[in-house]
Amino acid sequence: MSVKIVANRNSPKIDLPGVKVGPFKEGKEYEVKFWIAQQLKKAGIAHLRINEPLDLMVLNKIHWKESFQASQKLTSLPEAFYPKLRRYLEDLNEQAIKKPEKRSDCEKAKNLSDDITRTRLKRIVSLASSPQTRQILGNLTKEERALYDYLYNTLSKWRKQILKKQGDDKT
Repeated sequence: MSVKIVANRNSPKIDLPGVKVGPFKEGKEYEVKFWIAQQLKKAGIAHLRINEPLDLMVLNKIHWKESFQASQKLTSLPEAFYPKLRRYLEDLNEQAIKKPEKRSDCEKAKNLSDDITRTRLKRIVSLASSPQTRQILGNLTKEERALYDYLYNTLSKWRKQILKKQGDDKT
């Protein structure tokens, strides 16, 4: 996945395994692959630019919506939710290591994230095991849609095999 970064300082062209990046000018915005952004962040060359960052308030709101949603429905999530969530949890974990007072925020975020993903996963499995309209599937993220497609195809093949075997037994 590509992400936007902002250069913290000027930097010449950098040769990374299989790719060349830069040069970078301080304050300018660039789009790079996420793994490259991580390396540039570690080196202090750039920082991620996040349009809609996640925080505990956003996670609480998503959790609340998911908790009160009908069992066959999924709420829409912010764009690139799972990559943002992963980054947010990694950042919180780093903060908790440096500042022990951040541990409770880190634990709360992990628990909310767990609940959100567990709830959505249950619904995706349920949706994949029965025919659905495109409207219901519209709120799936890219990652969830890939999982849904995989589960739906696997379950459909399994169903066909079971029905075929039952039909074969009758003859």
